[in-house]
Amino acid sequence: MKAIQIIKPGELKLIDMDKPVITKKDNVLIKMKAAGICGSDMGIYRGTNAAATYPRVIGHEMVGVVEEVGEGVASLKPGDRVIVDQVVSCGHCYACRKGRGNVCGNLQVRGVHIDGGYREYIAVPEQDCYLLPDTLSDVEAVMIEPTTIAIQSCSRAGLCEEDVLLILGCGVLGSTILKIARLSGAKIVVADIVQDKLEEALDNGADYVINISKEDLAERMRELTGGYGATVSIDAACTKDSLLTLMEVTGNAGRVITMGFSVAPTEVNQFVITSKELDVRGSRLQNKKFQAAIDLIREGRLDLSGTVSHTFPLEKAQEAFDFMNSKDPSIRKVVLTF
Repeated sequence: MKAIQIIKPGELKLIDMDKPVITKKDNVLIKMKAAGICGSDMGIYRGTNAAATYPRVIGHEMVGVVEEVGEGVASLKPGDRVIVDQVVSCGHCYACRKGRGNVCGNLQVRGVHIDGGYREYIAVPEQDCYLLPDTLSDVEAVMIEPTTIAIQSCSRAGLCEEDVLLILGCGVLGSTILKIARLSGAKIVVADIVQDKLEEALDNGADYVINISKEDLAERMRELTGGYGATVSIDAACTKDSLLTLMEVTGNAGRVITMGFSVAPTEVNQFVITSKELDVRGSRLQNKKFQAAIDLIREGRLDLSGTVSHTFPLEKAQEAFDFMNSKDPSIRKVVLTF
C-alpha cells in the first residue's frame, strides 16, 4: 500500500509499505478516506516538533471506513465510518492513574512516535474508533480531531460564563477554540494580525477582535475589561513572545493556557506570574474528548462545515506541504484524500 513518510526534516517521500493485518490488540482494519495536515505535522516536516521521531509515517487526524474486524469486536462492523483517536497510553503510570492518559509517561501518538494515518490502511484497537455522524462528509469529519484539542484546552482552562477569554491567533486552532469557547457563555476576544481572519472570528461568535499589527494588545484589553485584563488566555499562536505577552495581559487569578511545541527559549517573567498568582497550564492533545465533540455535532450545537479550504490526493502530499509552507492567506484547513 502507499504511504507518506517523513524520512528526516525537509524530506517527504511516497513509499510502499505492507498493508497491516488484524491482531488481537489492533483488531479493526480501516481503509483511510481523509487525513488532515495540522501545524504539528508541519513541525515534523520542518524539524521543529520536539516530540517526533524519524522516519515516520505522519498524520493524526484520521478518518476512514472499517474494512474488517477481528474476533470479539462488538461495537463496529465493516462499512462503518470512523475517526481514530491518536493517543496510545499505557494505562498504569501516574498520569494514566490520574485519568490523564494524554500525557502518559509512556505516551505514543500515532503520526508522531508511531506510524499514523498518511497511508491507505491502518489497524487499531476497537476502543480507539468513534462512529461518525452521517451529516458530516469524510473531509469535514477530519475537523473533529482539532475540535477535541479545543475542548481539551477549554477544559484545562476551566472556562466558564463569568470569564473574559482572550484567544491569541485565529488560524485553524484558534478558530476551532472559538467555536467551543462560545458554548461556555464567556465573553471572547480574538487577536490576530490578519484582518480577514478577525472578520471571520466576529462572524463565528467573537465579541471583540484586536488587530495586533495596528493596535496595542495590552491597552485594548484594558479598555475591554475595565482595566482588569483577561481572566483566561489561550495561546493559539505559539510564537516566541506569545506566552509572556499573554501573562502580561491576563489579570489577577487568571489562567494562561499554552499549547506550543517549540523547544526554542522563550522569556518568562516570574514577577508577572507570582504577583498575579497566575495559573500557567499546558494543554496537550486531548483526553478522550472525541465523543464529546461528536455529541455536540449530533445535538446541532457545533457546525464543522466550511472549515476545510483545500484538499489534495495522497499522492500530491509534497504539493500540499509546499502549499502549506507558502502561508497563502486563503489557507484554513488542508486535507489529504484517499
